[in-house]
Amino acid sequence: MRWIWKFRGAGRVAFSFLMSTTFVSVLATTAMAAQAASPNTQASQEQATFTRDVAPILQNRCQVCHRPNTFAPMSLMTYEETRPWAKSIKQKVLAREMPPWFIDKNVGVQQFSNDVSLTDQEIATIARWVDSGAPKGDPAAMPPPRQFPVAETWQIGQPDFIVTLPKDVIVAAKAPDQWPDILVDPGLAEDRYIQGVQIIPAKGFQVIHHIRTSIVEPADETRNSGQLDGTDGSLAVGEQGVFLNEYAIGKKGDVFPEGSGRLIKAGTKINFQMHLHAIGKDTPINVALGLKFYPKGYVPQHVISSTTVSAPEVDLRPHTDNIRADGYLTLKKAARLLSFQPHMHNRGKAECLEAIYPTGRVEMLSCAKFRFNWHINYVYDDLAAPLLPAGTVLHSIMWHDNTAANPFNPDPDAQITYGQRTIDEMASAWISWYYMSDDDFKKETNTRRANRGTLTSSR
Repeated sequence: MRWIWKFRGAGRVAFSFLMSTTFVSVLATTAMAAQAASPNTQASQEQATFTRDVAPILQNRCQVCHRPNTFAPMSLMTYEETRPWAKSIKQKVLAREMPPWFIDKNVGVQQFSNDVSLTDQEIATIARWVDSGAPKGDPAAMPPPRQFPVAETWQIGQPDFIVTLPKDVIVAAKAPDQWPDILVDPGLAEDRYIQGVQIIPAKGFQVIHHIRTSIVEPADETRNSGQLDGTDGSLAVGEQGVFLNEYAIGKKGDVFPEGSGRLIKAGTKINFQMHLHAIGKDTPINVALGLKFYPKGYVPQHVISSTTVSAPEVDLRPHTDNIRADGYLTLKKAARLLSFQPHMHNRGKAECLEAIYPTGRVEMLSCAKFRFNWHINYVYDDLAAPLLPAGTVLHSIMWHDNTAANPFNPDPDAQITYGQRTIDEMASAWISWYYMSDDDFKKETNTRRANRGTLTSSR
């Protein structure tokens, strides 16, 4: 994949990524399974056991969700709870479906601050354990149980401002998954810069899959379009407001680097979008959005912005796979890209984001498979966040699957077009970035060049 990228151009990388998604997944799965099952490998290693080898992996990567009283379908806290699921666990980790992290590991930037994926060695250990009969091992080798707080806590410090839903949402005992969209006026009386932001469930932790918040500015024109200042302004995003923050179980709060922050204006409303899942009993839920402000009058050097790189239209014909849509966005100033989040609906399949530089050179930044039940924001590590010169065109490439093979597709007989509802479709990449002065851009670019190991490629 890297050979194609380097010598044939990023456009072909995107095509190769899509066409080879299944092949590469199968190839990688087969290779790791073969490694785990190889007689030579097994002969040179001790037999993997749950207590010594597998439990530490589960504690570090899985139990944040897979424990009692969460939305996860089973707990993996003990050997007795885990053993019945051993073969399923092996299947999911070999396919890299669990933990949920869908960035293609052969293309683009690979350093992310919120990466929850397993290493190849961890996957091989789990596969080897299952293939050897999933033995428990020496009870004395079991690490102490991981402790989890009874309720979520403010990891950004005590917020200066907290926004909650005006009333509880009731999730019925037996109901299909819900995606409520609730607009709240918190009564903000003045413009402030945000230093930190966090969402925590106030009630109903067990039924909340994820939460996404957006800020909706007072001006009518911002209600359904992203923040386009400093771009070519050619695309509306079709979402209510500008992306602010997201919550999924185990996610920590976001504290912006010193000298950077988000502006929230007086009169701004907060839009909450949630994925709720029934658990067999009526459950009231409420959530709290905490904002930590910079001192009054403080203006950060870098003001963080968010918008989408969106396709202007979506047209999915029945029983058709690999339907491509493209979006473009021009950055008028030098910028540091902070995060990338694919956004589609039920029929979304995969997405790539590439940079077309003013010189004409094209670089693939990130590619990811898309799963509708996991809206993951991929946050670039500080030392790997792409530095984009003024005039860079960001190009998003999205693919949809409108066939019966897509398990999230409610009706493969339907022709689907763009729309706000879940049963409609979208094709966009949410991005966050901040602009840099020419001097800051040159300084940081030179620092990166002095340490090329942190770059995706030379610019």
